Amino acid sequence: MSARFGKLPWLWLTALVFVLDQASKFYFEGALNLYQQIVIIPDLFSWTLAYNTGAAFSFLAGQSGWQRWLFALIAIVVSVVLVVWLKRLKPNETWLAIALALVLGGALGNLVDRVLFGHVIDFILVHWQNRWYFPAFNLADSAITVGAIMLVIDMFTSKQSGESQ
Repeated sequence: MSARFGKLPWLWLTALVFVLDQASKFYFEGALNLYQQIVIIPDLFSWTLAYNTGAAFSFLAGQSGWQRWLFALIAIVVSVVLVVWLKRLKPNETWLAIALALVLGGALGNLVDRVLFGHVIDFILVHWQNRWYFPAFNLADSAITVGAIMLVIDMFTSKQSGESQ
């Protein structure tokens, strides 16, 4: 693989995350009514269709609609930065390439929802009995979370001073 392209070949993972995310959202939007819940593991895990007009944990969801375009713009800028970062990675930075590809795939998946529908489609619901509910999420959110955790691990495990980034 040419050093000229850095770790851009890892964009296949970005594409996979994007396709799986969009396909799963398409499926669940067709299979469920809004807020309908199908229990998979009682008192723990369900499928449910929800729309999020905000960001993570419905941040700014109650606003008048301007947040749709703000979050879309942020996703576009972050996506460009991630592609440039991938291109500049060294051959031995595969862990970092995977992390960036996951975040990019998730960001693009949620960006498409936001631009086309005005909201992000969520369908995974984790809860404890009927007492505690984690906000509904999707595969894009999961990929972003895993990628972000990998980035944090990379930050803490990379060599300290003197390492060229």
